[in-house]
Amino acid sequence: MKRIESIQNALVKHWKKLVQTRKERDQSKEFILEGFHLVEEALKQRDSFLTLIKREDVELPSHWQTQEVQIIEVNAAVANEIAETGSSQGVFAHCKQPQSGETLQGHWKKLLLIDSVQDPGNLGTMIRTADAAGMDAVILGKGTVDPFSPKTVRSAQGSHFNIPLIRGELQEFVRQLKATNIPVFGTGLTNAVDYLNVEIEGAFAVILGNEGSGVHPELLSQTDKNVKIPMYGKAESLNVAVATGILLYTYKSK
Repeated sequence: MKRIESIQNALVKHWKKLVQTRKERDQSKEFILEGFHLVEEALKQRDSFLTLIKREDVELPSHWQTQEVQIIEVNAAVANEIAETGSSQGVFAHCKQPQSGETLQGHWKKLLLIDSVQDPGNLGTMIRTADAAGMDAVILGKGTVDPFSPKTVRSAQGSHFNIPLIRGELQEFVRQLKATNIPVFGTGLTNAVDYLNVEIEGAFAVILGNEGSGVHPELLSQTDKNVKIPMYGKAESLNVAVATGILLYTYKSK
């Protein structure tokens, strides 16, 4: 087992940049996972797994299959350099970002499109919800927060490895979906119908938007129909991740 004790080590500096900067993640197509649950999920994806990093006082679970995994032990100083949480469990995974390409696959029939969502916790929860609801893919439009930031990854709880994430121009994806007869539903208040008053015949795509401004008007003008979730109490709106769960589970069950 290799051991690193200096925070000046080049690999430690790379890990730290992966935690702290989107630029490093985008250029290297790598990211860092932290915590027992996420590392265990990553171990199931050997094509993406690069290195298991453990603090010297941490015992790895006996059921983990680590025979062919590179393990690097680090001291507390190094672990603190790459820890993103305040009470780190002292175990990390250095992984390659799962690559899903930039084009739609012909067998995808149920998709979530995300327009400029800025909160990493919201985005992670939306990815996790799409995974749980059995969606085929998540399409991330420009202006959306980095899906591989530590907070997004933590909120998604391993779903990054389970569902394709595509990044690109949403207007072009909407055109492609409509060309293949997949109905596209936007979310908003203008010219929108109750989300229950739409017919779903298997295939569908739903667009959820920015926490403050919602889905961009140009996208809403391209959809087959726009839907809204009624507010029965005094709240003006729902959290975007909560709205995602309501819509995906409702439409998936139809």
